[in-house]
Amino acid sequence: MAQEHSFATPGPAGLAALAVACFGFGAVFLGKVAVEGLPLLAAWLVGGFIVQFTVAVMELKDHNITGGNVFLFFSAFFMAAAALSVTAKFFMIKFGMKPAVHVEGWMWMAGAVFLTLVTPAYAKSTSLLFFAVILIDIALWCIVGLDSGWYGSPAVFKPIVGWALIIAGWCGLYLAGATTCNTVYGKTIYPVPKPLVK
Repeated sequence: MAQEHSFATPGPAGLAALAVACFGFGAVFLGKVAVEGLPLLAAWLVGGFIVQFTVAVMELKDHNITGGNVFLFFSAFFMAAAALSVTAKFFMIKFGMKPAVHVEGWMWMAGAVFLTLVTPAYAKSTSLLFFAVILIDIALWCIVGLDSGWYGSPAVFKPIVGWALIIAGWCGLYLAGATTCNTVYGKTIYPVPKPLVK
């Protein structure tokens, strides 16, 4: 997370907000959310945007290049742009239009490349966070294939995306709780796996 903060670290809130998005999108990809649920998903993503943007600014202020930039990117695209996108899809479907989601395949490709390229930086964090980021990498590359139509069967890729995001969300929630409780008590309450790289 952050090295030194003039405030307490906002990392746990950022991870919890990430979990909200992961659970919401996970449910969508697993077929658990009807079209009528999309505006509600969008509303929660707006909340996630507020949290993750705040976390990003604070992490960047404290020279955390990895967490700060990834939270900033996620706040913009995993939260704000996704909220606008699912809202647009809802209205398009309601008015009888078919969303041309292939354009989002191109957009998600940028997100997938960015996160994949910065993933090695997370090897210096707890291995649980590194694992969660890899799961999100996998989910994003599957979404690229699904939205663009270049590769991947929806019957195969949608469950992969759904479960990868849900597991990543649980990892984020555990780390949020561990960071908070371990800091408050000044000792290990929830054990956190060591980094793969020192």
